Amino acid sequence: MRAALALVAAILLPATVRAEPPATVAVTFDRHTIRPVLAEGLADRASGRKATADDPVRVASISKLVTTLGVLRLVDEGKLNLDSDVSVWLGWPLRHPQFPDRPITLRLLLSHRSGLTDGADYIIPLGETLRQRLADPRAWDPAHGPGDDWFHYTNLNFPVVASVMEAATGERFDRLMQRLVLKPLRLSACYNWSGCDAAAAARAVVLYRADGSVARDDLKGTLPACPVVVIEGKPCDLAAYTPGWNGALFSPQGGLRIAMRDLARIGQMLARGGRGFLSPASYAALTTPEWRLNGHNGVGENGEPDGFFCAYGLGLQPIANRMEGCHDDPFGDGVPRLGHPGEAYALRSGLWLDPKTGRGIAFFTTAVPDDAAKGASAFTAAEEAVIARVRGR
Repeated sequence: MRAALALVAAILLPATVRAEPPATVAVTFDRHTIRPVLAEGLADRASGRKATADDPVRVASISKLVTTLGVLRLVDEGKLNLDSDVSVWLGWPLRHPQFPDRPITLRLLLSHRSGLTDGADYIIPLGETLRQRLADPRAWDPAHGPGDDWFHYTNLNFPVVASVMEAATGERFDRLMQRLVLKPLRLSACYNWSGCDAAAAARAVVLYRADGSVARDDLKGTLPACPVVVIEGKPCDLAAYTPGWNGALFSPQGGLRIAMRDLARIGQMLARGGRGFLSPASYAALTTPEWRLNGHNGVGENGEPDGFFCAYGLGLQPIANRMEGCHDDPFGDGVPRLGHPGEAYALRSGLWLDPKTGRGIAFFTTAVPDDAAKGASAFTAAEEAVIARVRGR
């Protein structure tokens, strides 16, 4: 079937488009400067618009790191606490059904140690509540509870986090992130296109699959009429939404749209130790690993040990860890770096920085097959190729 779709795409696409490489953009940075170093392929094949460092793209799970910055800003404001039972803010008891005596905290949610899984799905439409979804037993790992020395990479953790943020402030997640993170850092960015303007929509990177079909964000120059998933047959009535009921709406786990130049600005802030944006205590909490692989105490998103996740902080992944079973260095130089990868809708993305030198990279590449070959590390060869090209310049 995939081969047939690829053949159809090859026939229908103009030769000039077929000759273009997948949209790929990379920006390097240090604590003071930002330098676009790679931009190729088409952001929109229909119009022939080329990809640039100023085009917003859905960066997938890098969104988790940015959501975490919002949490830590609220911690610094005294509105949240990393180690309190989140039930206090939600207004209902959030408990693992097999471990009902253990509180679930923001620290556990942000470090993927809450006992949640994605078995019940993490896309919760408008009209359904987080509480309803978490009543599904498939949302929980029956063998591992909150606070165990067990890592299970789980998207659903972040809708819970976003619900807590909303409940603590009374503000909707998309607007809250604009106030806490995006505007203070002077970023033209948004979650699920809410808060971005028409000019940003006109520059959107359309995500294409390897067979040429559209995977996401074919906006045709206009913002989406409804920025959230809605129960079929129901209206997109966000005015009636109660903050705290469904933090999944604006995709805190993967829905950030941001250009690589702006993503590099986040990297610069981290390279400066968060100064002027996070307190020293919050920066330390962000970057200190809460979990490290010991060979048998964690699994990745697919539910299997994969050598990709070897340590994790709060919404942040340290890479190039030197331990048995670890293959988490797409740079191949053994230098410890901090950041987060992204993978969704045939895109691979990364924000990585060396905290010692302050140098880093923000990049994405598209049309990567779901079964893409691995490189020398547990990352894909496509990601390693971008990094290698940038470092070779």
